[in-house]
Amino acid sequence: MVEDEQTIAESIATRLRAEGFSVELAGDGPAAVAAFTARPHDLVVLDIMLPGYDGLEVCRRLQAERAVPVLMLTARDAETDVLVGLAVGADDYLTKPFSMRELVARTHALLRRVDRAAELAALDAEPVGADRLTVDDVEISLAERRVRVDGDEVHLTRTEFDLLVCLASRPRAVLPRDRLLTAVWGWSDGSGSRTVDSHIKALRRKLGGDRIRTVHGVGYAWETSR
Repeated sequence: MVEDEQTIAESIATRLRAEGFSVELAGDGPAAVAAFTARPHDLVVLDIMLPGYDGLEVCRRLQAERAVPVLMLTARDAETDVLVGLAVGADDYLTKPFSMRELVARTHALLRRVDRAAELAALDAEPVGADRLTVDDVEISLAERRVRVDGDEVHLTRTEFDLLVCLASRPRAVLPRDRLLTAVWGWSDGSGSRTVDSHIKALRRKLGGDRIRTVHGVGYAWETSR
């Protein structure tokens, strides 16, 4: 838990510990990077406004060290700030003020996704079905979790990749936001539609804006020329 406001940090840590998590606190960017480098962690809850390095720089450094799910906390609600956070490797975000209940739910959901990915990786020796998905000029390697557009590799976050696979595996089909939330984030309560929208915008920026169609009031569909 990386947060420079001690009251907030301790409050979040207390709630997460009550849920059975072991929580380590860091109050600034350099301390967070040092703690992460010294010991393995399963998930990072990261405030964006920090002394030393800000949350964006911390996230860059953590992901360069080794992949880890990151839940970013931000007092900024500007779309650009959210998209930058997702671009540097954050898997999800919460805008302050937020409820502790929602933070706990998203923490559990992120860890479930990591467990699911580990289970799928364990099956690589006996692959079931095709491990490669190609739609027009977008090639997705499911086993390697890599994406190429017209032959050039595009770097996606864990969440962006899962969202892309969900959409591209059903070309032209309109997928409602709540279905995407369940399939990608593991949420079943229908909350978090803004999270879906933000990740869609991040995907469009990396893959091209004409590949994902918005169906207003419903959800999104992957466009294809085939």
